Amino acid sequence: MGSHHFTYAQYPRTEIASIMKKIEEFNYLQDIDAILYKILEEARSLSSADAGSIFIAEDSRLRFGYVHNDTLFKKDTANEAIYLDFTMPVDDQSIVGYVALTGKTIVIDDAYNLPSGSPFTFNAEYDRKSGYQTRSILALPLFTFHGRLVGVMQLINAKDEKGQVIPFFKKIQDLIPLLANNAAVAIDRGTMNREMILRMVKMAELRDPKETGAHVQRVGAYSAEIYQQWAIRHGIDRQERNRQKDLIRLSAMLHDVGKVGIPDSILKKPDRLTDAEFGVMKWHTVYGGRLFMNQTSRLDKMSLEIALNHHERWNGEGYPGSINDILQPDVKLGIPKKAGEIPLIARIVCLADVFDALISQRCYKESWSDDQALDVIAAESGRQFDPELVEIFFEIFPVIQAIRLKYRG
Repeated sequence: MGSHHFTYAQYPRTEIASIMKKIEEFNYLQDIDAILYKILEEARSLSSADAGSIFIAEDSRLRFGYVHNDTLFKKDTANEAIYLDFTMPVDDQSIVGYVALTGKTIVIDDAYNLPSGSPFTFNAEYDRKSGYQTRSILALPLFTFHGRLVGVMQLINAKDEKGQVIPFFKKIQDLIPLLANNAAVAIDRGTMNREMILRMVKMAELRDPKETGAHVQRVGAYSAEIYQQWAIRHGIDRQERNRQKDLIRLSAMLHDVGKVGIPDSILKKPDRLTDAEFGVMKWHTVYGGRLFMNQTSRLDKMSLEIALNHHERWNGEGYPGSINDILQPDVKLGIPKKAGEIPLIARIVCLADVFDALISQRCYKESWSDDQALDVIAAESGRQFDPELVEIFFEIFPVIQAIRLKYRG
């Protein structure tokens, strides 16, 4: 047990180079959830840990951020456990709380046999609930280079080649902080990116009260999980899958940002829109697309595709249709796209957005029950929605429910 300080000199350059390559991958990711996933994956790979979690520092508490567990969770499948929503105090009543409180790295060989007089306690509640057996633990603070705590990472149950649980090697205790310090910078960046997106949504919310931060975070998370399941089915390379999932989560949150261009008389009307008013409303897709015309990244490209196409329908009865140049002031809505002509990501967001609208209360309707909403989703398979995506949606519905609980409001 104790604090460990990293020194380069005692380890081969190849090992350091390998860690630096892992760190480089953090820089390709934009969203906080994708970054947390990647950090845990790389830290567990480096330390041969069976499980791990990351907690994010928020004021005087730690908020649960992400979890991996190879024993309890099926690899590469949608998992509701990552959407748990709880916080814990920064104090000595838990190992991660103590690490946040003191800034020290803690190494434990056997969680159930802590040395007497340990300044913290091991909470075995998770083990009792899940049937898991925690033994070795490596918990370390995540500090930015400026010394600000952004969170705590806890790695659990190092394993040898035979899969037996062993203590964390001294070498790993030394090397993991190099990864962790760079991870902290990536977490900081991912948090800021999410906040920037939510500020843009807040701007839209000033115009359209339905466009709330909770709604768009749900739609972003639903979309990311639906995409992941689709990508696994279609054999998409894991690295590409993770990068796409990362971008979809953020760009899906901006699907309705074009509503800032729609007059209040239409946007805030509590009753059903007339045909003429609905004709004006359709233009929010074009306005949204225009916001991302100056493309400097894959995120811009994806945000444009989603904003423009998320109201196209699988059967070709959606809008705004094929438009040659959305920047032309006198452009007319075109022939609706259908089926595979609609970008995959827009088909995904269409489904995610409609489901969330159905289960949400609006000034003109009560929230629907899950069963009512699922009946509509099933009935619209092959009409409004891509049938394969509907199938996936039903497959991962427990995850969809967990996302809803996490982003209430």
